[in-house]
Amino acid sequence: MNTHPLTAAQVKQFNDEGYLIRRGYYDREEMDLLLQTARADHNMLSHNIPVKDASGRQSQLSLWNHPGDDIYGMFSRGRRMVDAMEQLLSDEVYHYHSKMMLKEPKVGGAWEWHQDYGYWYQNGCLLPDMASGLIAVDRATKENGCLQLLAGTHKMGRVEHGKFGEQTGADPERVKVAIQRYPMVYFEAEPGDVLFFHANVLHASAANTSQNPRWSLICCYNTKTNDPYKKSHHPNYTPLKKVDDDMIKKVGAKGSSDDQNSFLKKEEDQTIAAGKK
Repeated sequence: MNTHPLTAAQVKQFNDEGYLIRRGYYDREEMDLLLQTARADHNMLSHNIPVKDASGRQSQLSLWNHPGDDIYGMFSRGRRMVDAMEQLLSDEVYHYHSKMMLKEPKVGGAWEWHQDYGYWYQNGCLLPDMASGLIAVDRATKENGCLQLLAGTHKMGRVEHGKFGEQTGADPERVKVAIQRYPMVYFEAEPGDVLFFHANVLHASAANTSQNPRWSLICCYNTKTNDPYKKSHHPNYTPLKKVDDDMIKKVGAKGSSDDQNSFLKKEEDQTIAAGKK
């Protein structure tokens, strides 16, 4: 079992530039299963949170703190994602939260320039030892509002954030200068491509002016030693139970949540029993 999915050069790039792109990190079958589940997930779709940008355009997101036994949990608990995060952050990590971002054709709004740590700092996290893995569920292009970032801006430290529209964004004066000084990177992606990015890297996305949706699953992690000193709407350190990567296909193929839960429990029981022999 490979518990180090990233090379030393890839970890160095992340440390130097604040991001790392892995193409084809998840295969076509895995992404088809995720997309089919998400498109038919009436519970998730009915609990989306609408978020407007400064111009009034609206995107939606569905967010959860604790990974379950469904296909979403298999991505966020899978070794391919979690072991990579532990390499990048040099520590044990736990699931801080995940979210499905929905930017629909023609109406999907922009996300203002911000750092994730600009939000998470207020939750009692003393250090920016946090990162996210964005999985492209749909094809992402500049036209449908792909994520863009400023490489190396994680070294700026935390920037002050304020309200712009219904969103919280980074200080526009500093963002303007950062855009002049740091390289702009557009995460144009095919389904299954992954962008790992540091919690202090400045990033944003434009409105979706195309005919195509842009959905993405973002799995966010904090380190064990950065356990928040106070309670907030995101969890304190909770040990993360990793699963093998083949569970994405095994669980995704089952369809319903009840079937997924039963199937995963069966798999875990068999693993435990095998370990006792």
